[in-house]
Amino acid sequence: MLYKWSYVHPKKATNNLNSNIMKKLLLSLVALMCALSVSAEYYEITTKNTTLLLSTEKGRRVDFIYYGPKVNKVDEVFNTSSNIFWNAYPCFGTNCTCEHALAVTHANGDVSLELATYEVKTYTDPDGGRVWEFLLKDKVFPFYVKQFFKAYDDCDIIKTWTELSHTEKKDVMLNKFASAYIPVKSGDIYLNYLAGGWGAEAQLFEERLLPGRKTIGNHDGARTSFGGNPSFMVSLDGPAKENAGNVLGGTLSYTGNYDLSFVKNGNANHLEIVAGINPELSQYYLEPKEVFTTPEFIFTYSTEGKGGVRRNLHRWARNYHIIGGTEPRDILLNSWEGVYFNVNQEGMNQMMQGFAEIGGELFVMDDGWFGDKYPRDNGESSLGDWVVCEKKLPEGIGALIDEAERNNLKFGIWIEPEMCNTKSELYEKHPDWVLRQPDREPSKGRGGTQLVLDMCNPKVQDHVFNVVDNLMQTNPRIYYMKWDANMSISNASSLYLPKDRQSHLYIEYHRGLMDVCKRIREKYPKLVIQLCASGGGRLNYGYFPYFNECWSSDNTDAVQRLYIQHGMSHFYPANIMAAHVSASPNHQTGRVVPIKFRFDVAMTGRLGMEMKPSALSQKEREFAKRAIETYKSIRPVIQQGDLYRLVSPYEKKPYVSLMYNTPEKDRAVFFLFRRHYINDEWEEPRKMAGLDPERNYLIRELNAENPNKKLSIEGKVVSGRFLMENGIRLNLGKDLSSVVLELVAQ
Repeated sequence: MLYKWSYVHPKKATNNLNSNIMKKLLLSLVALMCALSVSAEYYEITTKNTTLLLSTEKGRRVDFIYYGPKVNKVDEVFNTSSNIFWNAYPCFGTNCTCEHALAVTHANGDVSLELATYEVKTYTDPDGGRVWEFLLKDKVFPFYVKQFFKAYDDCDIIKTWTELSHTEKKDVMLNKFASAYIPVKSGDIYLNYLAGGWGAEAQLFEERLLPGRKTIGNHDGARTSFGGNPSFMVSLDGPAKENAGNVLGGTLSYTGNYDLSFVKNGNANHLEIVAGINPELSQYYLEPKEVFTTPEFIFTYSTEGKGGVRRNLHRWARNYHIIGGTEPRDILLNSWEGVYFNVNQEGMNQMMQGFAEIGGELFVMDDGWFGDKYPRDNGESSLGDWVVCEKKLPEGIGALIDEAERNNLKFGIWIEPEMCNTKSELYEKHPDWVLRQPDREPSKGRGGTQLVLDMCNPKVQDHVFNVVDNLMQTNPRIYYMKWDANMSISNASSLYLPKDRQSHLYIEYHRGLMDVCKRIREKYPKLVIQLCASGGGRLNYGYFPYFNECWSSDNTDAVQRLYIQHGMSHFYPANIMAAHVSASPNHQTGRVVPIKFRFDVAMTGRLGMEMKPSALSQKEREFAKRAIETYKSIRPVIQQGDLYRLVSPYEKKPYVSLMYNTPEKDRAVFFLFRRHYINDEWEEPRKMAGLDPERNYLIRELNAENPNKKLSIEGKVVSGRFLMENGIRLNLGKDLSSVVLELVAQ
């Protein structure tokens, strides 16, 4: 919506003037001010429950006025002093003392910008999102900015990004080029964000923001979710609560290095949020008429705490962003922890047969299947040589697919196409295809031989595309690919890029990678591809228009997964969160965990397995079969439902609890996990959330260890109101035990 307002502020007349003179002067001043008054145009970008208010007119900058709960009339913002009036895309060099979203160096050395609006467009995209496009130009130089805002009404999501271009005679250097600038009236603000490394991905942190700067960033180059994640929530009224309080959340949809800055100025009483590509070692020379598009920044606002932000992001991701986001995810068995590199035809066949017997749907052959001259027996060789190792698989991939289909299974395969080993035929033929400094010995990764291919190079891009294309051409029945990336960009130099364009490396690498992903998706739109990078090293929305799901972590310990999956779920939905049942004792931690606890934890995400089925005892095999059948029945609720976190693993309690509810609130699945005993805390009532208080729910226990001996709550009918306000008491008698309940509205 668009509003035109006019505001006049006459000066006070001096007290020394007589009344007639005062009247004449006031009349003159009013007439003058009316003639000179500015008519501001207000653009109301709305969703179901939120309003973003911007202001501009021709020849003036765009101002950020308000973002928060939906307003009925624009004057409500001003009447309550909720307005801000800060530049919506501040630029360095012209009377701007706030944080900068854009900083450039013009061809003549000038470093200033002053953007003014010359046109505003509004339209609806094919996916239903409403777009506002602000066309801006510098007042001196022919430098142009298009600032976009796109609103999704049904999930309270807004996206923003910019397009930068110019018609100056020579290149303009982009020194900083953020996707978004969000000013917030500060108060008692707490920041929630994710950090962690291999085996401990997506750990949740919360801290109070004090005057100064807090930065979340990454310059890994390839695996940019190790160390941090480009996602956050800011609670505006004290420590964040799950289902209450005002919370703003955001995430940058970009596969490369990123920078999120939170600057709180105590004097100005504002918080400034700036999100975009990390400009460190990424100065970009923008050629005349070239268009540089910044990544999309996705943000949302909720009065229902962190849970409201989470559910908004999940709905948007499933419905508008993730490829195949509304399709059910298969229950799979991945071969890695079962055999590691010891891949052979007999072993793969045995794993498939065992998985089929307990109800599995998809088998994935992990690392170790390829290499001709250099068979892949460990992590020291063969990357780049994507041909079947005949010593291991004499009948080829086709025979494995035949066996999978005989067992009513789909078939998948592991690849790491962006990498190579120095011990490979690819490297022997094309040593110039890797990222490396021309005058230095390259730094090598896994196995002491791994290197990253130069995705800036079109020939390398063709090679990576052909890895997928050749596999699909020779084996068109492949259903699934696990795409791994096990090295950072530790040799930050491209033999392909010109010497004066080396600062483009990080940006051009990911442009090349995304171009390949687009080519693959255009040719193979139904191929399911998992995003893996030494575990969860690439957890980022920039990948999900091309990847269906993410390998959450190489750490498959069920107790550790409570923390990892809790963190992931703050921003990413269950249907992309691969969660596997592995062996006991666990291969990463050595912890012994009962089969039921392992399955129940994995069922809170996309269920899979990471072990030899033959390693299960008969009793465990029977339970696994029942659990897999159960998951199939509740899969729509888990993978497409609204998540309510009830008790966090970070709370000092012996238990963790969560539940998934259908949007219609007619069905829910409740999970309760006991980690250890602490005094009598286990006797607390378990309150639920997200149910319809006016409906009654039939309660059934799922995944009971003994199907003939269930909890006393089995078959009871209880109102949604009672379950949310009072809860139920569930006494689990031992550590590492769990309960799963299904609730069906009557």
